[in-house]
This record gives sequence, structure tokens and C-alpha cells, in this order.
Amino acid sequence: MKEVGKPEFESRTLSDRVCQQLISAIVSGELPAGTKISEADLAKTYGISRGPLREAIRRLESLRLIERKAHIGARVVKLSAEELIDIYQVREALEGMACRLAAQNMSDAEIQALFELLDQHETSVEEQAWQAYFQKAGDLDFHYRIVRGSGNAMLLELLGADLYHLVRMYRTQFSVSHYRPKRALKEHRQIVDAIAARDAELAELLMRRHISAARQNIAQQLNSSQEKSHG
Repeated sequence: MKEVGKPEFESRTLSDRVCQQLISAIVSGELPAGTKISEADLAKTYGISRGPLREAIRRLESLRLIERKAHIGARVVKLSAEELIDIYQVREALEGMACRLAAQNMSDAEIQALFELLDQHETSVEEQAWQAYFQKAGDLDFHYRIVRGSGNAMLLELLGADLYHLVRMYRTQFSVSHYRPKRALKEHRQIVDAIAARDAELAELLMRRHISAARQNIAQQLNSSQEKSHG
């Protein structure tokens, strides 16, 4: 029976691997929003058969990173300006609350680890000449660590699962500018200072301001691109 189950296990492992690779490609912009998904091309690129690849694509659909449309097929999701703003408004409220709770619930060791994480991020951003602020998933993601540190399972479900990679995708895309990475890192440090001081009210306010600034940055970039397209 073990031998019968082995191919299925291997297939699932391949699917897991390529799913993570595709998530990274989409979030980083290697596969930009709106890109058509070609199973043949992806199978060749990742050295995987169609079965595990299709399973990975189905999982990406459930994560809202890939969408299927009639007569078009599967593409990397491309949100409208209104949908993006809606997501950032939700983030502002929920991550603000998560930050308030983190200031109350995170241990001193967890807070120290946040400071160390931001030191790592600063090194990474410096290597990108301050032009991009790309955070890897999970424990290497500042926002994820804050949400997890809130101790609220519902917030972790909403922000750490349902919207997580979609938010990362657009967070990364719109952080690429001549000023936003440096400003974002500074705002992150101010947030952690407030958490370390156990000032829950200030921590929430700073997180809300941080996400509001990111939302305004997105709106400015979208308006600029629209003006160029009409020009």
C-alpha cells in the first residue's frame, strides 16, 4: 500500500514546490499582473508534469492570485483601482487593530526579534539601492509578524491567509519608487518603537497612518499611469 500511495505523495510535494515558486514569481512581479498562464510554458520552466502543475494553479486560484475568465483563460489577477483601494482600507482597519493588540500581547523576545528583522530588511533594501522593499513570506514579513503577535486567531486568518499573498503582491509592486522603501522602513521602526513602549494607542495610529500612506502612494501611481496612457 505504501508504494501505491507514494506517487500521490510525490505529486503533492511537486505541487507544493511549484505553488511556492509561482507565488514568489507573482508577488515579486516576475509574473506581472494580467500575465496569461500557459500550462505548457510553466511545465517547461519548472520541470513539472501537467498534473501537479494544475493542482498548483488551482491553489493559486483559491489564494486569488490567478483568475479564470471566459474566452480569456487563466491569468495572474489584475485588480481594478477601486478593488485595490478597498483592500487597503480593510488593511488599515484590521492591521491597526492587530498592532494595538501586539503592543499588549507580544513578549519582549518577540519585540526584540522584530527590531532584528528590520535590521535585516534595511540591509536588503540598501542592496537594492533603496529602490525596492521586498519582504519574503511568513516570519520574514514584518506585517505578518505583527498580525501573528496580536494573538488574535481571526485576524491571523483574515490577514495571514485569505488576503495575504494578494496583499504582498501589490505591496511589493507599489513599493518600487524613489522614496517609498526608505519611508516605509522608517515607519516600520516607529511602529516597533511604539510596540516596545507598550503604547497600544500609538502603535495602532502609526500602523493606520503607514497603510494609509501606502494607499495614497498607490492612488498617485495609478493616477500617473492613467494620465500617461491618455496622453
